Formats: sequence, C-alpha cells, structure tokens
Amino acid sequence: MQIERLPTNPLFTPADIKPSRPDVEIMCAFNPGATLYGGKRLLLLRVAEMATPDKGCVATPIFDPETGEVHIQQFRKDDPDLELPDPRFFKHKGKIYLTSLSHLRIATSDDGLNFTIDDQPSIFPVGHYEAFGIEDARITEIEGTYYINYTAASDFGVVTSLITTTDFKNFKRKGIIFGPDNKDVALFPEKINGRYQAFHRPAVVHTGKPSIWTASSTDMLDWGRHEYIIGPRSGHWDCERVGAGSAPIKTPEGWLAFYHAADYDTRYCLGILLLDLDKPSKVLARSEKPFFIPETSYECEGGFMPNVVFHNGTIVPGDGSVELYYGGGDLVTCGARVQLSDLLNHLKISGENEI
Repeated sequence: MQIERLPTNPLFTPADIKPSRPDVEIMCAFNPGATLYGGKRLLLLRVAEMATPDKGCVATPIFDPETGEVHIQQFRKDDPDLELPDPRFFKHKGKIYLTSLSHLRIATSDDGLNFTIDDQPSIFPVGHYEAFGIEDARITEIEGTYYINYTAASDFGVVTSLITTTDFKNFKRKGIIFGPDNKDVALFPEKINGRYQAFHRPAVVHTGKPSIWTASSTDMLDWGRHEYIIGPRSGHWDCERVGAGSAPIKTPEGWLAFYHAADYDTRYCLGILLLDLDKPSKVLARSEKPFFIPETSYECEGGFMPNVVFHNGTIVPGDGSVELYYGGGDLVTCGARVQLSDLLNHLKISGENEI
C-alpha cells in the first residue's frame, strides 16, 4: 500500500508555534484532531508548553483551577527532595509535577499542506479535572455540530471530556463523558440503531491489557452498553497496547476504523479495522501488519518518545483519498495521504478475516 507523506512535513515543529506567554516555551506541537470547516482543513493541535527555568533549576507551569491562572514554580536541581525519573514529570517530596502544560490550538489550511496557526490557545484547561492540561483532541461532525472530545489530566486521574461548537469560536463544555482512567475516545459520525456510538480505552489494573472497547449513548453524555472490540496480540506488532484513532469512516463494506498500537519496545504504528455497520462491536477484518510505521527522522527521533506515529485526525476530502494528520516522535505534527481503496485492499490481503 502506498502512503504519501506530505512534502511539507513536518507541518509544525515547536519553533513554528508562538508561546502563549513570555515565560514559557513550546515543548511539543502534535497529535491533532482534524475536520473540514468552512472549506478549509482545520486542525486542533495539542500544544505543550514548558516553563523556562533559572540556571540550576527545574521549572513547571502550574495551573490554578480556582483562578484559572498559571504560575511558574521552580525547584533547585540539588534539592535532595527532588526526583527526576522522566522528562515528562518530576517529583518533589513525593508530589508529581508535570514538566509541561498542554492546551488545544487551531490551525487552518486551504490545501492541507500549508497551515496558519493561531497565536493563542483555542481551548485552555478549566477546573480541577484539567489541572494537568488537556490533550489529544478528536473531532466528529454530526449534522452541523462539531463534537470535540479530549483527554484531561489531574490529581484525580485521566478522564475524557466533551466540548461542542458550530463555529470554532464559541465552545460549549459538556463535561466528563468517560471517568478515570480512560482515553483514546473516538465518536462515530452518526447514530447506529438510534444510539450514538464511541470507542474508548479503559485502564486496566488487575487483569487484561489496554484494549479498545465500544459504548453507546442516547445523549452523548451518559454512556453504557460497553463491549470489548480488540486488544493486544502476543507476538504481533500490536502486542503491548492498542487505542482508537479518529472517527471511523463509513464504507459499503463496513466501518473502517483506525487504531494505534505499541509493541514491547514502545514503537507506535497504525493499523485498521473493519466493523459491521449495524453491530460495530463485530470485527470483520483487522490488520495483520501495520499499514503505517515510523520511518522518517521526524518520526523516529522525537521529544518524549521516539519511533512514534500517533494518529487522531482524519479528513476525507471526497476524491477517494484519506488524509491522516498525526504526531511524529511525540514532538511534531505531520500529514499523509492514502487511497481509501488501498486501505480496504490492505484488509483483504492481510486481515484475519475476509471482508
């Protein structure tokens, strides 16, 4: 199958993004949700900002959920109570602090190659459940309303929340739709048997592995009727964890759904599923091999994690192609094109079941 990476890749690097305030710098700009709006491609990027520390210190932007303000807190590196186990966070006296605070920011394009990005956040954390930031939006349009679900993190855990908009200027917060710990939620673009449908990935503690489930709802807020879809496969490219990508695409053969997966070396690749149109918990075919793997320098090298292609934004322009917008190396935003027919043929050739 031929995957055409966009010639303007990476579309965004941290150097391309204007910080929201003078005492922070951009750490990452990646994992965009995507849609068509007003004749343009619209991306909703995850922008992670880190504080600029004084010499000999580590710093973190702290969001105050009571006031909605962000202040910078610093700790000396020689502080005996400071632990630095991971570039994404540190501990001081046992309390966890993230090294960055993420928000969502809009970028638009006429051609899908050259984008203009807003100077300021479009959606910023609000309240206690978003105190550690908001991440990895998915956008689903249903009858003129754009449903934006995203991951929110705090001391209380990782949840998925929902916002709606009709113009990408005014946003209505609907609150938490999946409680902790749950992420990788993707909403279907239409009701099935009178109910809205969603993928989600609940965390596992005692048994099981991080897997894709489905749930349904009558109002987009209260979700139930959960069913298991797929999980990691031992000895395969998707052996460690799986998670849903963007909203699935309706085809005559079934729902074509993208998913990301990691192996034991934490290499993230992309696969696809074909699901029954009337019963989306029924898997008709699944990628035996990934159709998209990290190969370029901007995918194999990165910020938090190298060897990553992480996709949560799809646009179907109507010419038989599918545009994938994805994070490369947990650092930059990239794009690729593939033919819808090639994706379906990939499943026919390598799927575990016939279409």
